[in-house]
Parts: sequence; structure tokens; C-alpha cells
Amino acid sequence: MSEEKNEMVMLMKELVDRVKSLEKAVYDKDNLLMKSGFVVTESPMPRIENVPTSGITTDSVGDMSWDDIHKMAGNLK
Repeated sequence: MSEEKNEMVMLMKELVDRVKSLEKAVYDKDNLLMKSGFVVTESPMPRIENVPTSGITTDSVGDMSWDDIHKMAGNLK
């Protein structure tokens, strides 16, 4: 069992070394991929713009009757 642990430790060390070498290749200042823009270190953040607010909250829906909820759902596009 000790031999299996040693093999796992060696495997983990090799994987860590491999990841470090890949990171170095990506972040290297002379890397053509970074210069060309194919690889970026910061990705754009998604955001929603121009979303109309209906003013309906979970509290107001909880106080509605089923008829009101059906009418509201029918107005959705």
C-alpha cells in the first residue's frame, strides 16, 4: 500500500509540474498566442442590459389570487 501512495504522490507531482509549465507558456511575455489575442488572462463578464422591471416581487406574487397570476402570465411575451 505504501508503494501505491508513492506512485500517487509521484503522479501528482508530475501533474503539478505539467500545469506549471503550461501556465508559464501561456503567461510568458514572448508567447505569440498572448500577443495575437487568442489567449486572454481576463475574460469579459456577462451582463444583462435594458431589462424592463415589472415591479413584481415574490411577496406580491404570494399575495395574488390565481386569476391574477394567470392574467400576469398571459401578458408575458
